[in-house]
Amino acid sequence: MYKKIFIKTFGCQMNEYDTNRIYDSVKKIGYQKTNDQNSTDCYVLNTCHIRDKAKEKVYDEVGRVKKLYRNKNKPLMIVAGCVAQAENQEMLKREPFIDAIIGPQSYHKFNDILKNYVPKEKQEETQFDTITKFEYFDEIKNKSNKVSAFLTIQEGCDKFCHFCVVPYTRGPEYSRPFEQIIKEAEELIKNGAKEITLLGQNVNAYSYKKNLKEFRISDLIHHLNKHNELERIRYTTSHPKDMTDDLIECYSSCKKLMPFVHLPIQSGSDKILKLMNRKHTVEDYLNIYNKLKKINQQIEFSSDFIIGYPGETEKEFNETLDLLKKIKFINSFSFIFSPRPGTKAAKLEMINKEITKERLIIIQKKLFNNQIELNQSMKNSLIEVLVENKLKNQNKYFGRNKYLSSVIFNGDEKKIGKLIKVKIEECNQNSLFGKIEKNNMRAA
Repeated sequence: MYKKIFIKTFGCQMNEYDTNRIYDSVKKIGYQKTNDQNSTDCYVLNTCHIRDKAKEKVYDEVGRVKKLYRNKNKPLMIVAGCVAQAENQEMLKREPFIDAIIGPQSYHKFNDILKNYVPKEKQEETQFDTITKFEYFDEIKNKSNKVSAFLTIQEGCDKFCHFCVVPYTRGPEYSRPFEQIIKEAEELIKNGAKEITLLGQNVNAYSYKKNLKEFRISDLIHHLNKHNELERIRYTTSHPKDMTDDLIECYSSCKKLMPFVHLPIQSGSDKILKLMNRKHTVEDYLNIYNKLKKINQQIEFSSDFIIGYPGETEKEFNETLDLLKKIKFINSFSFIFSPRPGTKAAKLEMINKEITKERLIIIQKKLFNNQIELNQSMKNSLIEVLVENKLKNQNKYFGRNKYLSSVIFNGDEKKIGKLIKVKIEECNQNSLFGKIEKNNMRAA
C-alpha cells in the first residue's frame, strides 16, 4: 500500500525543479504524489527566502495546515527549501507541528527522513552537500513530462551581494558534470519536452572542468541546439559579470535559443551597485545590451530592480529611471528593499517607507507601460507560440511566445507540444489573446 505526499512549492523555478525531483525520489520507497492537500501522509512546504517576511509566511502556512488536520490524523510535516536552511532549529523550537527541516542541499536524504521518522522526534538535515545530492539524483530518472521543462545545471553563489541570502541558503557555486546534464536533458526530451530552461542561481557562471577542458553554459546550449525534437532553449538567472562573449555569440549561432535575456541589474546607479557589492557597473551592463542588440535587434531584456536600497537618494533613483529610458525592459520585477537577517545590508539604515513606496510606483508604472506597449505592438500580427496545456475549466489553451509572454487562444489537444501560429486579437499587461491561424504565413 503506497503512501501519499503533497508538496506546496513557493518561489523560483529551481524550487519547482527540486519539487519534481523529490517526487521522483520518494517513489522508490512507496510514496506517490497527490494533489489533494486535505488528505496526505506527508505534507511538505518547499520554501523561498527571497520575498519579504518569508519566514512569517511559512508559519502562517503551517498554521493553515494545522487547521486542515485538526480532526484528522496528523501528516508528517516537513519544511524544506531556503527558509528551512536559514532558520532550521528555530523553526523546530517555535512550531511543534513541524516534524522535520531539510535544506535544499540535503534532498538526497529525503527518503531517509520519511523511512526513519519517529513521532515526536524532530529531524534536521541542513548540511551543504551539493555534490552528493546531485550524484544521488543523477541515478534517478527525471520523470517530468511537461512541454516546457526546467533543468538545474548550477547551484549556489559566490558573489555575496550585500542584500542576498542565497550564499547562506544554497551554499557556494557548484556546476554539475556536463555529461550528466546532457543525459537528463535527453531524458526530458524523450519524455516530450519541447522547451528546456537551464537553471542556476548564477546560471551563466556554469563551469565544469574535465580532462583539461572547461565546459561553459555556451557548450550546453550548442549541444541542445542540435536536438531535432527540441524547439526552444532558455536559461535563468544570470549575472552581468558572467555574461561572456561565448554566451553572447550563442544568440547568433543557436537558433533555438530564445531572443529574451533576463539579466538582473538591481539599480541604474553605480554608487548603489557598489554599495550592493554587485561587481559590475551600469556601463558594463550597457555594453552587454549593445553587443546583444548588434547580434539581433529582436532581443528583448528583462531585469530585477531593488528600490530604496540604503543610501539611495533622489539622484540615484533618477539614474535608475534614466536607465529605463535607454533600455525598454519587459517582464521585469521590482521590489522595495527589505533586509534579510545575516546579510550586510540588514545592518544599514532604511530609507523612509513612504519615499520608497512612491519610487516603486514610478518604476513599476514605467515597466508596466513597456510591457503593455510591447503587447499592443503584437495586436493583429501573427506570432509563434509553443502550446503547453489546456486551461482548467475553459475551452482555451495556453502557451508562450519567444519573449515568455503568456498567450491564450482557442485550440485542441492535438496542438499541445507544437509550435503554432496565433493571430493576436487582444492583450492586457500580462497576456496576449488570439486564435489559431490556419494559413502558412510566417510567424513573427
